[in-house]
Amino acid sequence: MRSLLFFDSMITPRIITALYWLMLAASAAAGAATMLSLGPLSFPGIAAGLVVMAGGALGARVGSELLIVLFKINENMAAVSQRL
Repeated sequence: MRSLLFFDSMITPRIITALYWLMLAASAAAGAATMLSLGPLSFPGIAAGLVVMAGGALGARVGSELLIVLFKINENMAAVSQRL
């Protein structure tokens, strides 16, 4: 509890992980909605839905990784600072 109150540990990476899973679920839902809106069982609808799912998953992953990298840099810099 003390580490949270005095900012010795970060909770944001855990929040980013949870948001990543929510973005994946939203991407799957948006892809399914795209498939159904363009006509069920039609090739253009299925193709567009898969593109939306893949693009959403890729975008969520890249965005989350960029944020996590910033926190990893912070952790490594803190370790270097403590060694010096």
